[in-house]
Amino acid sequence: MARFGLVLAMALCLTISVFPDTTTAQLKPNFYGNSCPNGCDASVMIQSTPNNKAEKDHPDNVSLAGDGFDVVIKAKKAIDAIPSCRNKVSCADILALATRPSYTVELGRRDGLVSTAASVNGNLPGPNDNVDKLNKLFAKNKLTQDDMIALSAAHTLGFAHCSKVANRIYNFNRTHPVDPTINKAYVKELQAACPKKVDPRIAINMDPVTPRTFDNIYFKNLQQGKGLFTSDQVLFTDRRSRPTVDAWAKSSPAFNAAFVKAMTKLGRVGVKVGRNGNIRRDCGAFN
Repeated sequence: MARFGLVLAMALCLTISVFPDTTTAQLKPNFYGNSCPNGCDASVMIQSTPNNKAEKDHPDNVSLAGDGFDVVIKAKKAIDAIPSCRNKVSCADILALATRPSYTVELGRRDGLVSTAASVNGNLPGPNDNVDKLNKLFAKNKLTQDDMIALSAAHTLGFAHCSKVANRIYNFNRTHPVDPTINKAYVKELQAACPKKVDPRIAINMDPVTPRTFDNIYFKNLQQGKGLFTSDQVLFTDRRSRPTVDAWAKSSPAFNAAFVKAMTKLGRVGVKVGRNGNIRRDCGAFN
């Protein structure tokens, strides 16, 4: 989600960590097999009200694309238009299906009953996090370092706002105005796209090479010093995570398998079942 421009797919699914739930849910790919042929609790889709600032309006979620939400809302309407499916499929499961790359998704989630901007704090990785901090954050949800590295590769898609990278290219520290771990040619590209007084609405691709393709180029970028955020590049500069980066840069199948494993584990975190959730009629409201 989004604190530092995670691609919509991962950003939305990472939201499940905001509301940890000890409930053990039995998710399965064919959950709707008998009722409607057809992690996340979709709390990030809830609209703010006069009495509640919802998750999606937290500053860390500014990079979430509105058209991504629209896709889920349209899918929900289409499913509920089928009599045998009406009020049977949760927004959470539609979200999990719509935002995956290509793998079998476990289903059976209920939609969350809570969505507050305040709950986002401390539950999402930040653009300047080091490996220790990243590992600690993911470990809260029983995710390993390999899981963290695989999920970080969600940055092979999507965009982020210039403000999230400004410190690396203009005011890194007293000794180095520019982060010395960034590829010099890439620095020039970033400075051209993000001048010092850039419009805060301007966004840049997370992956400068294949921004619209889900692939292992993310790891090859890290090898060349082209990680957009500190939290990306540290995966290569830290000796503990570098071997994994190198391995997945070399083998796309190995990365794909690791990503599916990590996403499946993430999709089981904080799952709402029974009275802990509901099935919304409107994905943007509690009903």
